[in-house]
Amino acid sequence: MRERLVKWRARGARAVGALRRRLRYGEGPLHLLLMLASFALTGYAGLRLLAGGQWPLVLVWFVGAALLHDLVLLPLYASADRALARCTAQRARHRAWTGYVRVPAAVSGLLLLVWLPLIAGSWDPAAAARYEAGTGLPGGVFLARWLLVTAGLCALSALWLLGRTLQPRLRSAARRRRETKQRSAPGS
Repeated sequence: MRERLVKWRARGARAVGALRRRLRYGEGPLHLLLMLASFALTGYAGLRLLAGGQWPLVLVWFVGAALLHDLVLLPLYASADRALARCTAQRARHRAWTGYVRVPAAVSGLLLLVWLPLIAGSWDPAAAARYEAGTGLPGGVFLARWLLVTAGLCALSALWLLGRTLQPRLRSAARRRRETKQRSAPGS
């Protein structure tokens, strides 16, 4: 009996210790480990980026990107999202459809933001030639590829919405067929 009591106390002490750690940090140990690894990788990338002597340009790019996002892009996509929600607010069912527009638009916008210099360089033959000379890859194809990826994302989202819309109808039709077969089966 005494051994059981000692085991229960030890388990309780371990549980209290784990609870204290969780209350102090807020998450479990795996989350803490992943966060520390992420910070270490970010620090390494930052040191490598700033070691080349180009740190003023990197600093200007980060500040410019933050200002561009907060002052231009955020109001732009927030108002577009409000307009989309307003257009689909007539029926509750249509409100769920906004996600099928938001996701491809967000992914396409992110791709545009990341690859904008190359997409914009597609319009300038000199920039495309410089890119091709520097990397050995074709430089004038980014605009067409971004448009194709955007169209593919929109088509995939539309197909997904179609599948989600038809799924309940197909289930109810299958259920009605089963019920009809059960009623018309001999011996019922």
